[in-house]
Amino acid sequence: MPSRARSAADPARGWGGDALDLDAYLERIGHRGPVAPDAETLTAVHRAHSAAIPFENIDVLLGREIPLDVEALQDKMVRRGRGGYCYEHGLLLAAALERIGLQATGHAARVRVGGGLRPATHMALTVETPSGAVLADTGFGGGGPLYPVPLRAPETEAAQDEWTYRLTDEGDGVWALSSRTGDTWDELYGFTEDPRYRGDYAILSHYLSTSPRSPFTGRLMVQHTEASVRRRLTDTALTEEHPDGTVDRRDLAPEEVPEAIRDVFGITLTRDDAEAVAKAAAGFTEED
Repeated sequence: MPSRARSAADPARGWGGDALDLDAYLERIGHRGPVAPDAETLTAVHRAHSAAIPFENIDVLLGREIPLDVEALQDKMVRRGRGGYCYEHGLLLAAALERIGLQATGHAARVRVGGGLRPATHMALTVETPSGAVLADTGFGGGGPLYPVPLRAPETEAAQDEWTYRLTDEGDGVWALSSRTGDTWDELYGFTEDPRYRGDYAILSHYLSTSPRSPFTGRLMVQHTEASVRRRLTDTALTEEHPDGTVDRRDLAPEEVPEAIRDVFGITLTRDDAEAVAKAAAGFTEED
């Protein structure tokens, strides 16, 4: 089982939860039930966060710095109603859980989608609850889990709304998360039990938000999973994936991209940002 996180009293190893406006966060995600340091609260908060806050890399696309301190995260994702990519989601969720009294441990995961051995750049969390350890991840984009997934060796298969996930203990401290679409299991990522901290993610985020070799620079990615559909906007291609494996696709004109970000994913951009995104989208169509 994952190692327990060290005390959050050490700021370098905690998640900065003291700086989070928990009431504002809970209002943003639409959680109005009881809050306690237990598995039921974690499940409810995780599902509400997944439903309310989409994955998006708009600021990375526009060449902006991605600050990861709690104040910046809540200004962007709570007050301004934006989404974020994995580090933003993971650090915001970890801070909220810390405020609630649930201590999360951060991990580095290797994305396995598409095959190949990739650097361990994805952020995932495990959380010790009175009911046992679980994987918590609201930041894997359109394919990530909606609810926490229990860590039970050798394997856990979890039905989540109309989707199904599988968490497998591969031995030597490695866990692998997969998702089933139709009759096919697709590996999402693998992670190890050794902990990572805020400073580790700051270094990884700097690389992923600035390097021309990063999958997040030079392209647009907005994603969200609902109970029965996964929606993805990749550059100008808008797709809807269903649990039976069928996929619907629509190619957007550049000027339609900001509208889709607003109408499909619930993100309202400023006029300047909408114009910048449309301009970037026009570059995507020229490359095609």
